[in-house]
Amino acid sequence: MRHAVVVVGPGLAADPALLDETAGREFAALGVRGTVAHAADGAQFLAHVRAATSPDPATTPGGPGGERGRAVVVVPGPDPGARSLMTAAMGPVVWLDLARVDDAEVGEGGSHLHGRGIEGLPWAIRHAVGRLAWPRRRVPYGPHRDQWAELYLPRTPPGGSPPPVVALVHGGNWRSVWAADLMDALALDLVRRGLAVWNLEYRRPDLHGWQATTADVAAGLRALDGLDVPVDRARTVLAGHSAGAQLVLRAAADGARASLVVSLAGMLDLVEAARRWLGAGAVAGALGAAPDEAAQVYGSASPLHRLPIGVPQLVVQGTGDELDLVDFGRRYARAAQAAGDDVTFLEMSGDHFAVIDPRTPIWHATARAVLGETPDSPR
Repeated sequence: MRHAVVVVGPGLAADPALLDETAGREFAALGVRGTVAHAADGAQFLAHVRAATSPDPATTPGGPGGERGRAVVVVPGPDPGARSLMTAAMGPVVWLDLARVDDAEVGEGGSHLHGRGIEGLPWAIRHAVGRLAWPRRRVPYGPHRDQWAELYLPRTPPGGSPPPVVALVHGGNWRSVWAADLMDALALDLVRRGLAVWNLEYRRPDLHGWQATTADVAAGLRALDGLDVPVDRARTVLAGHSAGAQLVLRAAADGARASLVVSLAGMLDLVEAARRWLGAGAVAGALGAAPDEAAQVYGSASPLHRLPIGVPQLVVQGTGDELDLVDFGRRYARAAQAAGDDVTFLEMSGDHFAVIDPRTPIWHATARAVLGETPDSPR
């Protein structure tokens, strides 16, 4: 059984018992042994971090998790001494800030999640545990720290055919507090099903502008074509969740290589989403203006207004999601079919995150459809 460790730095403005309860629920959900260590001062914090990041003798060297078998999450808090450890090369530590911290740098092998409050702790634990479950390679496609993707390759028998590849693009209302870790669980599920996976990170428009986001997704998908890896590029699936669905459909409409595009609870009608103020104004915030002020930008960005896309599509929508997203999915599927696109609409029980949770029926149906099997209960 994997061991997960959460180290909490001194001076953190959060109830310790609530952190323990939140972490405990996630440990149980993941089926891992877990401990939470609270540091009273800088010296104790350093001791806890060193103990957590030391080699775990219970892990077999060379296995999928590498030399260290612990999943480590560190919540450094405000203490300058504790925060100074973030840039040290400690391996695959997940550093978690409850508040938004856009300029944090972490040492080689580490990652940084921030701005999600205490709700971010379960995501950080999932991310840390997931990083031990399967080897992956981080590949930069640009100089910025957010221009990278992680490549997962399945275990294929000698002489076997190259696997299809699925490029994953995360959502999060195009805001920088959400990152590629949202798609970790899907990446693991897909690679275990025999598919290669390219989990893409990109600069978000709240910090870098809409053009940077669009350019990054296009560049990140092109970078996949340039890799010398055994994948079948003729079978390239682009899959995006929520805002990420808009990004992959827009990329396909712009000519990105795709044999199938999958929308998972997608934001598919940006004009109406902006008018309805979805995500507390997320669309206008991302695109920089309201629809009436930037009709050309919305026309090029909104999947509904780019039809026909000209690529087979799978539109997946949970009935327990926001009603506006259910509306967008249904209207988009009808409009795409009317425009001549090859579209399968899969609507099943589930909320906004059920479509990216490998434990749910709606995801199992989606995965089977991606593999070319008949999905369950298509609408």
